[in-house]
Amino acid sequence: MKLKTQQMLSIIATTAGLSLPLMVDGAETQTQAALEAVENCPTLIAQFRQTAIEEMEKSVDASLQNAIRWGFCGGYYYDESPNYGPVPASVSAGAPVPPTALGGSATEYSETNVQVTGVDEADFVKNDGAYIYMLANGKFRIVDAWPPEQASEIAAVEIEGEPKKLFVHDGRALIYSSLDRIGQNGSNSSYYHGDSECTYGYDCEFTGDGRELKITVLDITEVTQPKLLRESRFSGSYLNSRRIGNAVYSAVIFPEPHIPGVKYWPDDEDWNDTLCSNDAQKQIDFEEIKAPFEALKTENRQLINSADITQWLPAVKEVYYIADADQTQQPHSLLANCDNFYRTKQQAGMNFLSIISMDINGESPLQATTIMGKPGAVYASHSALYVAAKHSQRSMRTPWFFSDDSDIEEASTIHKFKLSNEPPASQYQSSGVVKGRVLNQFSMDEYDGFFRLATTTGRLPNPKTHSTISILEDKSGELVVVGEIDNIAPTEDIRSARFIGDKGYVVTFKKTDPLFVFDLSDPQKPAIAGELKIPGFSTYMHRLDDDHLLTIGYDADDQGSFAWFQGIMLQIFDVSDMTNPMLTHKTVIGTRGSTSEAATNHLAFNYFGSKGLLAIPMTICENGQEWSGSGGSYGDLMTFSGLLVYRVNAETGFELVGDVPHIAPEAQKTDRGLVSIFPGGNKRNMCGNWWTQSNSYVKRSIFMDDYVFSITEDTIKANALSALGKDIAVIHFDNEPECDAFHADLCPTEGVCLSLNGNWEDKLCRLPSYSPLRSSKSFSDICTASYNPDTETLEMPCVDNRGIQHSATLSMTEDFPGLQLTLTKSQPTILKIASRGCEVSYDPKQDTVRIPCVNRQGSREIYWIELKVLNQEPLIVEVTDFGTN
Repeated sequence: MKLKTQQMLSIIATTAGLSLPLMVDGAETQTQAALEAVENCPTLIAQFRQTAIEEMEKSVDASLQNAIRWGFCGGYYYDESPNYGPVPASVSAGAPVPPTALGGSATEYSETNVQVTGVDEADFVKNDGAYIYMLANGKFRIVDAWPPEQASEIAAVEIEGEPKKLFVHDGRALIYSSLDRIGQNGSNSSYYHGDSECTYGYDCEFTGDGRELKITVLDITEVTQPKLLRESRFSGSYLNSRRIGNAVYSAVIFPEPHIPGVKYWPDDEDWNDTLCSNDAQKQIDFEEIKAPFEALKTENRQLINSADITQWLPAVKEVYYIADADQTQQPHSLLANCDNFYRTKQQAGMNFLSIISMDINGESPLQATTIMGKPGAVYASHSALYVAAKHSQRSMRTPWFFSDDSDIEEASTIHKFKLSNEPPASQYQSSGVVKGRVLNQFSMDEYDGFFRLATTTGRLPNPKTHSTISILEDKSGELVVVGEIDNIAPTEDIRSARFIGDKGYVVTFKKTDPLFVFDLSDPQKPAIAGELKIPGFSTYMHRLDDDHLLTIGYDADDQGSFAWFQGIMLQIFDVSDMTNPMLTHKTVIGTRGSTSEAATNHLAFNYFGSKGLLAIPMTICENGQEWSGSGGSYGDLMTFSGLLVYRVNAETGFELVGDVPHIAPEAQKTDRGLVSIFPGGNKRNMCGNWWTQSNSYVKRSIFMDDYVFSITEDTIKANALSALGKDIAVIHFDNEPECDAFHADLCPTEGVCLSLNGNWEDKLCRLPSYSPLRSSKSFSDICTASYNPDTETLEMPCVDNRGIQHSATLSMTEDFPGLQLTLTKSQPTILKIASRGCEVSYDPKQDTVRIPCVNRQGSREIYWIELKVLNQEPLIVEVTDFGTN
C-alpha cells in the first residue's frame, strides 16, 4: 500500500492499534478510580508484568505517533495533525522514658505548625521546651536550650545519607534521610526530582526526591548519649509522613522499573536509511514505517517476559540494635504474602505507593499497605490518610475518567487509607475522582464524615482556567461526589485554601486577590457565602481565632490584564460575617524580590497564640535604583535577612516587636542584591526571587516563654523578646575539621579555609563532590570537566568537534573571591561553581553566560557569571559568580 505523507496521517489512528477513550458516565467515574485487591504474589507479579508490557507498547506507539507527527528525520512538515489520542508522559527495647531536662524547661513553647491538631508533621527541627532537636550538616543534634543564655550542643550523631526530617516523641527520635539516587541502581522515573521537598505545590510536583529512603530510630532518653535502636532502608523515596501518638505513618513512593534492553525507538539502521532518503513528495509505505516499531515491541515483550520482576517490587531491609547483644539484621520484604496490595483499574504508570506504619517506641515489624499508583499530595486526619494524585487526559495511557463530552481535561484521584494506632496499621478503604488538581495539603480536609477538596482546572493564562469545590462521601468503598461548586473565579487559579469547621476559604489570583468564603454546613448543597477582592494574594491562611484569618502572601501591582507580585504581605481578615468578609489589617514587607520561607512552607510560619506573637523568616529587599520598586523590577538592595517578630491582634493589627539579623545588610546599592553570607565568601543573590521561590536564610523559629530562637540550616540564635537583635547565645554546627558543604564556597583549595571571623586559617578543607544536575552542551565545541578538590588545578583535557585540544588551570587571586582561570587562548572551558554544584559553561565568543540548574537549596535558578579579561598573553580571565537573576 503506497501513500503520500498527508494520506498516511489521516489513517494512522485506526491503523496503529492505539487505545481510544472509553465513554464513561458520571456514575461510573468513581468505580474507574477504585482499587482492586491483588489475590497473591503470583497474581501480583503477573499483573505487574502485563502492565509493563502495556505501558511499553503504548510508549512505542507514542514514538510512532511522534515520528509521523513531527517527521522522521526532521525534514517533514505537516500543516495539520489530527488528534491520535493522548500523548504519554516522557519515558525516561523496654518502654521509653522521656528525657529529663538538665537545666529545666520553658513554661510555654511553640511547636511545629501542623494542619490538624494532634497530627504531627515531620520537620528538620523539633523541640520540647527544654531541648532543641535538629538535623544539621549530616548529623542529628541535641541542644540544651534552657535557659537560653546557656544554650549549647550536648550531643551529635552521624546519620547516613542526607538527614532531612524527624519526629521526636516520648524519648525517641525517628529520622528520615535520603541515600543514593534510585536511578543509579537501574530504575526509571517519569518524574523530575529536585533537591528540595515540594511544599507549596504551585510549580513543583509531589513526587519525592528520587533517592532511597532510610529511617533511623534513636533512643534519646539519655540526651547526652543517644543510642541507635533501629534502621530501615527502603528501595523507594520519602513522600510524606504523619505521627499520631506513638504511631508513625510514612508515604513511600517506589520508582518505575527500567528493564535492561527495553527501548522505545527503533535503532537507526532498522529504518532510518530507507525513510530518511524520502522527500516530502515521495510516496511512503505505511507498513514499512510501522514494521520496525512492531518488531521493537516484539523484542521488548521478550525482555519483559524474561525479566526478574520481583526485584522491582517494594522492599525494605531492617536492622535492630539490641542492648548488650550483637545487632540482628533481618532482611524483610514488604511483599510478605502480598497482603494489602492493590492495583488501579485506570493504569497511570508503574509506581508503587506504600503507606508504612510503625510504632516509634516498639520493635514490631513494619506494616504496609501498597497500591500501584501515582504519588501526590498527602492529607491526614486522626483516622485516615488521603493521597491526591493529579492526572491529565493528554498523559493518560488508559481510558479517561470522564466521558468525551464532559470537557474535563484534568482530574485528581483520591485514595483513602484507614488508620489504626494500636498497633499502628493502615488499610486501603476507598477511592474517588474529582475534576482539577489540588494545590497542596491545605486544599483537602476531612470533617464530620465528609472529605472536602479545592481544585483548579487549567493553567494561566488559559482563559478556561477555573476552580471547583468538591465534597465527597465514603459509600461502600467509593468516595462519591455529593456536593460541588464549579466554575469558581474564571481565568484565575488557586493560591491558597483552608477548611475550618463547616466553612471553607479559597484565595484565587490573576491580578487581584478574591477571598472566597464557602458555606459547607450542608455537604450536599455547598454555596459561596461571600467574596472580597483586594490587590495581591495569600499563599497560606492561618486561623487566628473563630472570627479572623491571619495570612501571608504577596502584594501586587495591577497592570491591567495581569499584575506584578511585589513585597511579602501579612493580612488579617474578619470573617465573622461570612457573607461580608473584610480586610481589617495589612502590612507589606520590602519590595519585589523579598522572600520568606513561610510564604511557601507552613512549617516556617510560627504563630504563638498564647502570647499573640508571629515569627517569620525574612529577607527584605528595598528599592536601590530609581527605576526599581514597581512593575516587574526587583528591589536591588538587601536591607535585612533574619527573623521578624510581630505582635498580632485582631483589633489593632500588626506591631513589629523587633528583628534578629543573620546576614549583614548591604550598605549601599551594589551588585543588585548580592551579598556574602560570611566575610570573604562568594556572593549570593538574595533579591532575585520568584514568588514561589523561598530562599530566606533563616528557615524556622521557636518561642520559649519570653525568648525566641531563630534557626538556619546550621545555626541557632537565641534572643530575649525584650531585646531582639542582641544575641544571648549562638550555636553554629560546624563539621570540623572540614568546612561544611553549605559554606563550600569559602574553600577554594584544600588546606585553606576562611573562618567565620573572616581570617584565613590553615586547616583541612575539602570541597564537596557534586555531580552536575544539568550540563550545558548546547555548544558543540564545549567540553565538560569537574574541579578536583585534591589539587589546585582544574584539569580539562578534551578534544572538541574541531579536533582542538583544551586544558585549563585554576588559581586563587589575592583578592578572594575572584578566581583566575588560565586558559589556552580563545578556547572554551567550564568552571564548576562548587558551592551550588552547577556546571557553568564559558564560550569565548560571549562575555556572560546564563545556565539553568538546581542549587543546593532546591531552587531552579539562572546563574550569571561575569568574565573579565585580565591579560591576553596568556589569556587570564577573572571569573566572578554574581548569583542568580
